[in-house]
Amino acid sequence: MATFSSLTRLHVLQALAEYDTRGPEEFLEVYGFTPAPEHTLVHEGRHYDAKGILGVAHRFATGRLATSDEVDSGMPGAVAILRKRGFEVSEPASRTIPARTSGSARTSSPRAPRTTAAPTRRSTAVREAPVAICPTCSMTLPATGICDDCG
Repeated sequence: MATFSSLTRLHVLQALAEYDTRGPEEFLEVYGFTPAPEHTLVHEGRHYDAKGILGVAHRFATGRLATSDEVDSGMPGAVAILRKRGFEVSEPASRTIPARTSGSARTSSPRAPRTTAAPTRRSTAVREAPVAICPTCSMTLPATGICDDCG
């Protein structure tokens, strides 16, 4: 199972740059993702497939591409991480919180259900410390500072 906690803003920006270079169709085809319009990452006015971006950003962070199923299962947490890294992610509009009901009948009119989508606000991104990268293979170094592949 893929975890997305190791993603930094730089990893996501690298995936966005590759998406821009290849174009949406080729990018998704090369990495084996299908379009997922239910989650859209918005960066500098452009819309990106958040699922594909997450999978490829995971590859930049760990050296292993996260599969479509792994991204699907970790999507709620991954969306939260993207937002913490300063990215805007839209979620499906159909996700609503059901109205509460109690055992007794209410005499007042029912309220409209609230949506879980947050209002579109631009949050201030937290500046991250640079990630240590192996000078030989360009992989993110573990906490030991010694590359697992190069030694």
